[in-house]
Amino acid sequence: MRILSGIQPTGRFHWGNYFGAIRQYIDLQNGQDTAFYFIANLHALTTVREKSRLVQNTLDAAIDLLSLGLDPNRATLFVQSDVPEVSELCWILMTTTPMGLLERCHAYKDKKAKGLTADAGLFSYPVLMAADILLYDSELVPVGEDQIQHVEVCRDIAGSFNHSFGEVFVLPKAYVVKDTAKVPGLDGGKMSKSYGNAVDVFEEIKLQRKKIMGIVTDSRPMEEPKNPEGDHLFELYSLFASAEQTKLLAETYCRGGFGYGGVKKELLVLAESYFAEARLRREELSARPEKVREILAEGAARARKKASEVLQRVKQACGIVILPTL
Repeated sequence: MRILSGIQPTGRFHWGNYFGAIRQYIDLQNGQDTAFYFIANLHALTTVREKSRLVQNTLDAAIDLLSLGLDPNRATLFVQSDVPEVSELCWILMTTTPMGLLERCHAYKDKKAKGLTADAGLFSYPVLMAADILLYDSELVPVGEDQIQHVEVCRDIAGSFNHSFGEVFVLPKAYVVKDTAKVPGLDGGKMSKSYGNAVDVFEEIKLQRKKIMGIVTDSRPMEEPKNPEGDHLFELYSLFASAEQTKLLAETYCRGGFGYGGVKKELLVLAESYFAEARLRREELSARPEKVREILAEGAARARKKASEVLQRVKQACGIVILPTL
């Protein structure tokens, strides 16, 4: 079963990115021909308009993924734009994709509802996403429950093309990651860069400590019992703690007689320890950017081999390749 997923290089990865997606993708890598992961720099153009920032973000994303455990010997890692076949396939799919389907997609609807300007890139974003998936005969696409629509739209786009030109595309299925962690931000809301409540995986330890010690908590007296359920500090602690440590802290909450400052300090220790090896790997990779570019180039070459095969099949089906006379 071929698995495919992409991640946008719109900023450095934070705890929400890791526990909500990256950790699961790493667990699913099982062979270069069956696990394809790409850095979606073409998608990022809808929000990132600074050349130097996009270039650096793309390299940082590759280094971060490799540091966190993505193994180029077990998965194909590449940059989206290094496989130009995806742009060609995107156009071909656009010719058979119903306008109404794109108008119903969340990102476009949400932006329009807020009165914000939506460009053609955002409107056609789902078609490029479909091209990403279909170009490699992907069978499973790991997503959270809130992203199932992306795969359903891809299936609709593929179905529309197949209806016109025959059974060309493999119809992918959403692989709903069951153990996706809910990661609250420092303020209790969903962790997000745009909300200013995120903790980056690889940011400087001093800054990370400052953020964690500044987590907003309630003002109840130390001796008063507290409910751990729904407490964002407890939830963050649980991401890094063992089952036994989590159980003990839950009992402490229910019993009372503790200060949140002590929990924050324990969280600091656990988080530093959890990512310690990844930080060391990142230091090594950052000193060897040419090695990272080599890994990406090798990944793109493998991806293009499959992409060219699928694109040729598509072009022959819709008649934009002149077949030799038999």
